[in-house]
Amino acid sequence: MGKAGSKVLRQTSVDGVPAQPTPAVAAPTATVKFEGLTKTTRMKVKWTQLGLVFFLILSLVMTGCFFWQYQLPKVLPDEGTGRNAKSEMMCPRFPEPVQLEHPIPSLKEALEKVDVLLRQSINPISLPALSAIVILNDTVLWTGNFGKRNASDPLSGPPNEYTIYRIASLSKIFPTLMLYRLWEDGKIGSLDDPLEKYVDNFTIKNPLGKTGEVQIRSSSVTLRRMASQLSGLPRRLRATNLLWKGKTQSAINLLQDDVLVADPGTKCHYSNLAFSLLAHVMAERVAGIDYQRWITDNILDRLGMEDTGFDITPGLQTQMAVGVYSNGKPAPLYDLGWYRPSGQMFSTAADLAKLSMMLLGAYHRKLLEPDSLKIMLTPLFRCDKDYFANRTGTPWEVNELMGYEMVRKDGDLDGYSATFSLVPRLKLGLVVLMAGSRLQNQDVVSKAYTSIIPAIEKAFREAKRVLFPPPNPEPYVGFFTYSNITFYEIKVGADGVLIMQQFGPQIEELIPEKYRTIKLNYLVDRVFRVVFEKEYPCVLRVGSASVSLEAQDGQLFNFYTFDKRGLSPGFDAPGLNTYNVVRIAHRPSFSS
Repeated sequence: MGKAGSKVLRQTSVDGVPAQPTPAVAAPTATVKFEGLTKTTRMKVKWTQLGLVFFLILSLVMTGCFFWQYQLPKVLPDEGTGRNAKSEMMCPRFPEPVQLEHPIPSLKEALEKVDVLLRQSINPISLPALSAIVILNDTVLWTGNFGKRNASDPLSGPPNEYTIYRIASLSKIFPTLMLYRLWEDGKIGSLDDPLEKYVDNFTIKNPLGKTGEVQIRSSSVTLRRMASQLSGLPRRLRATNLLWKGKTQSAINLLQDDVLVADPGTKCHYSNLAFSLLAHVMAERVAGIDYQRWITDNILDRLGMEDTGFDITPGLQTQMAVGVYSNGKPAPLYDLGWYRPSGQMFSTAADLAKLSMMLLGAYHRKLLEPDSLKIMLTPLFRCDKDYFANRTGTPWEVNELMGYEMVRKDGDLDGYSATFSLVPRLKLGLVVLMAGSRLQNQDVVSKAYTSIIPAIEKAFREAKRVLFPPPNPEPYVGFFTYSNITFYEIKVGADGVLIMQQFGPQIEELIPEKYRTIKLNYLVDRVFRVVFEKEYPCVLRVGSASVSLEAQDGQLFNFYTFDKRGLSPGFDAPGLNTYNVVRIAHRPSFSS
């Protein structure tokens, strides 16, 4: 085949269906007999090596597949010839989250490693107390509580999942939730509305954004950019600290003679000012209510976060882990005043587990619509190398870990440190709350995930998939063909789930059996999803040609409206740009 074969594989016709190559070498012919497809009832097909490769590609593109992927390459046996193929990466790269049946030994072992890791992080002076919780979808997998709630009290016991910690910058999650909720309710027109739409005469100097203008009305300072460290606003108001007790209008007045530190939307720059200003403007100018009152009524009460809030009362302090500086001295419980939305809040591991489940779309008390959650968990911008995260989101810092996007929010305030993190693709979350200073020489959250993620992947791969049969299988059962080239039989399995099997001349030699048989998982009216129950190579090689199977993973089949006989005449695979796979009356016979 050589270069000619590779070139032919890239040819396509105007409608996106691969063009049929011209055979370069004569080969034995095969006769196909069938009925109900075209005016003729007999045709001859020439099978050359090049033609067989083309046949294979069409077959694979049509069927797609669904297999588990392992990160290390494997040597695959060539089931058609009995020879060993080259090492192949197995797919899919990311296992699909499914319901798990516990206990799972590999997961138990991973969580024991996390237990040891966090237990060893305790330092009786600089980090005397730590609480952590691991969430999978709607389930708490593990809780860990280490050290002493009050290091200065010899009689103090360990913390638990209901022990209260200050959560510092994790507080920034809540103005972001408020933004999305007001947007869903129609009180905010767009996430990308400029701040000046809600603040009359908002101005700030932006010398980096427009040459020649010293002071402009900065419409590029948008609500979403304020919630994602992309607004360009300074870290805090000039001539103030985080204990400033001013008013929102005073803050706006101070900004009129201030300057943006970056052109909005072009650089990641951490800003407590942006989140506090966003929160107060939404509360006062949009919702018409105090910010803390709105958060309590619309988020905390709704999610049942009973031990989360803003005001640290004497009674509340008895439930808190005592925060300390690195030298072991107790830290004062500062009130952040106007900057409260950026770092004032307190919470517990149990309450933040509820928040995690909600953001993963698994909690029984819904706060945001699924589409809003997807937008909120999607990274927005790649940051410069000097920023502490690879990418930023609303309000997340986003880094890649073991091939997955990990969204997290870290917080550090006198005496306390905290991390709230999610791996959305695995429906996985980890919260770590600390009384004291976080370790500087080790990121315990990332290290914990290096134990948890492989165990979760393994559990998902080994779990039995639950597939759904159609209400009535009869309209889909029968024989189908695509352009008289590839042929399929759909039948009913023992569990009622539809099984599709590919067949045809020399097909057994070209395609391993496990790639020729798939299951069709019923989704909605006449729509099925392709499912393979075993792994597949990300790229399948045949001679000098190759085809990506990864792109075919989980494709949808949309069957046509039933005819007068109550049968579907065929189906499309829109994700593959493949249409008119039509029903034929009988199984065709082949002779060479």
